[in-house]
Amino acid sequence: MHTILKTFAVAAIALAAAGPAVAASTAAPGIPQLRQQGTTRQLVVDGKPFLVLGGELHNSSASQLDYLERLWPRLKAAGLNTVVAPVEWDQLEPEQGRFDFTVLDGMVKQARANHMKLVLLWFGAWKNSMSTYVPAWVKRDGERYAHARTQAGVAQEILTPFDPDTLAADQAALSAMLRHLAATDRDTVVMLQIENEVGMLPEVRDHGPQAEQAWRGPVPARLIDYLRTHAATLQPGVRQLWETHGARTQGSWSEVFGDSVEAQEVFQAWGYADFIEGLARAGKAAYPIPMYVNVALNRPGRKPGEYPSAGPLPHLFDVWKAGAPTLDLIGMDIYFDSFQEWARKFKRPDNPLFVPEANRVGRNDNGANAFWAIGELDAIGYSPFGIEDLADPKGETLPGAYAVLRQLAPLILQAQGSGRMRGFKAPSSYDGVIERKPQEATIGRYRLNVSFPNQWGATTDAEVDKRGGLVIQLADDEFLVAGRGIIVTFQDASGAGEQVGFEKLVEGTYDDGRWRENRWLNGDESHQGRHVRLEGDAFTIQRVKLYRYR
Repeated sequence: MHTILKTFAVAAIALAAAGPAVAASTAAPGIPQLRQQGTTRQLVVDGKPFLVLGGELHNSSASQLDYLERLWPRLKAAGLNTVVAPVEWDQLEPEQGRFDFTVLDGMVKQARANHMKLVLLWFGAWKNSMSTYVPAWVKRDGERYAHARTQAGVAQEILTPFDPDTLAADQAALSAMLRHLAATDRDTVVMLQIENEVGMLPEVRDHGPQAEQAWRGPVPARLIDYLRTHAATLQPGVRQLWETHGARTQGSWSEVFGDSVEAQEVFQAWGYADFIEGLARAGKAAYPIPMYVNVALNRPGRKPGEYPSAGPLPHLFDVWKAGAPTLDLIGMDIYFDSFQEWARKFKRPDNPLFVPEANRVGRNDNGANAFWAIGELDAIGYSPFGIEDLADPKGETLPGAYAVLRQLAPLILQAQGSGRMRGFKAPSSYDGVIERKPQEATIGRYRLNVSFPNQWGATTDAEVDKRGGLVIQLADDEFLVAGRGIIVTFQDASGAGEQVGFEKLVEGTYDDGRWRENRWLNGDESHQGRHVRLEGDAFTIQRVKLYRYR
């Protein structure tokens, strides 16, 4: 047996014996994994923490290798270190049991040649709720691979998650792909997304025969045990459903949660989560790289079924965490302006933040949102959708942001989870209204005030949306400030009454981790030592050494 495969065989046995709680974090040495760092978790690649500065391709861009080959100059110009790219079940297994890895191998080869990492998206049973990427031999055998049905009995082009034959077929394909990667690649593919934005449409839940049988059956003990263990921290909606019906420890779904729309969404969420848990366990046994799911967010006022019902949304996190504990995280796909509001919901002690679809490339806010998510919420990475659509790298905010974040990655990764780093950006509402008021934060002995001033042409919300940054404490009295269009002042946070001045303020860059000084800025550029000012035309870095006086 190949040496690598022997390692994975041992790991698979250990995973099976250890159970789901261990499976999500166990990996053989050298395999990408998530590792605890202070209060957060980081992606570790080649034994070192790794920050994903990514971009997601359109659905079909990686399906033909000649087409993909033409995109790499554009992807490199965007400043990426990681490409997020789909793998299609219908291409991988055109006939049951016959696997074709030509496109996958070519994608990995091209990424390696361009010094990029890959996050793979498994378009298996579902992609954006629908089952359009399944092979023809699945599509044409509706008796064996059952479709979800509406309450009126109308079949949808959505495979039901309650069908064991569908799960077995999806598991076989995913496991074959991961065994192949285990034998051929250890350093290019760093994470795997299982399925894509699962959810039920156009109704809250599936009403097919298998789903109805599950609805009448008992609520699984795994979910009941989770509810009991996490009773104090459950999401309010799930807790209310459970407690309103007596916090029962056994019974059918309607007995435990009722039969409301909300209760039915909990049931459907369990169906999806349990299915994906089966995929994750099979996949980890083949090759235990980090695995996650993503989710389409629900618009205000929409009911389940009006949005893809039962996906891993924040109000259903408890169901998904109970149902799919082998997953490493739940990623956020966001196409709303209210980026910060949503991102805070996804950052939890049991869920590090990863943003695989950060709206579309070309938006004003992408660079600043990347700085904020990484600086404020210790994000594993950031990745706008449609990255090959980047028209003019010089006119976009993302390449400049990524260029600076790439320089800072070693410092960022050291600071994550330590409390020594904060991110700043003026938040936007769902309707796109930006709150411009200054923000405050305390790091060590200092209170920071960060503003987004009406300088450098910041007269419109679109201009303010480009602005943001992060601050890292390098030593007790030394800070790094990076970003665009912000002003930062420092005050004593202890209340002792000491004044704070600038001993030295310098702009510069990092080259292979070494700080290279440029101009010294103790004069007009800092208003005679009153503040650190990052102007609004580009992302830059400054370092300041503070001193105290009375």
